[in-house]
Amino acid sequence: MAGLNGDWYEALKEEFKKPYYKKLFETVNQEYKTKRIFPPAKDIFNAFHLTPLHDVKVVILGQDPYHNYGQAHGLCFSVQKGVAIPPSLENIYQELHDDLGCTIPHHGCLTKWAQQGVLMLNTVLTVRAHQANSHRGIGWEEFTDAAILALNRQERPMVFILWGSPAQRKKRMLRNPKHLILEAAHPSPLSAFRGFFGSRPFSQTNRFLEEHGIEPIDWQIED
Repeated sequence: MAGLNGDWYEALKEEFKKPYYKKLFETVNQEYKTKRIFPPAKDIFNAFHLTPLHDVKVVILGQDPYHNYGQAHGLCFSVQKGVAIPPSLENIYQELHDDLGCTIPHHGCLTKWAQQGVLMLNTVLTVRAHQANSHRGIGWEEFTDAAILALNRQERPMVFILWGSPAQRKKRMLRNPKHLILEAAHPSPLSAFRGFFGSRPFSQTNRFLEEHGIEPIDWQIED
């Protein structure tokens, strides 16, 4: 299990000393030794590596990683190039097209967003192959809650995008009036028509950033 570095390490280093994290570390290491776990161990903390704390402008919260082969690489909703675009991401792309007129790409790798300051964080960072939510409750939630609290403490405007009830339950931790919170239904096919489509999160995010003198996100994913 690769470690954190930089300002995320400074923000979260006290977590590594806590009993829950020691148990989490041991559990995850054992899981990787005995079962097929996603994402690859080197990619567990990719969201933090690609988007340092001081660069975060926007936070998109997911639930847990994709659980089929070759999909997860440490960013919520994103898949590696060459992998079929999952239905939730297809709906995100459709909303992006309807909201900002972006063309819909033929791959699902969202690294470009992460490199611009969009922290794409799942609340659980690992999963067993073909078993959604299989690592729920082993300690990841406490760790990612600490990350969310660190973000909440930042005294600069940022946007939190909360899709679906699991992400929206984190709203209670977001009490900094400098931040904008956008809530909508989850983009999965089961719920996208119940308030995700038409929610216009991308234009709302950029409008807020520009109003506060912050460079907006170029949401267009190129082929």
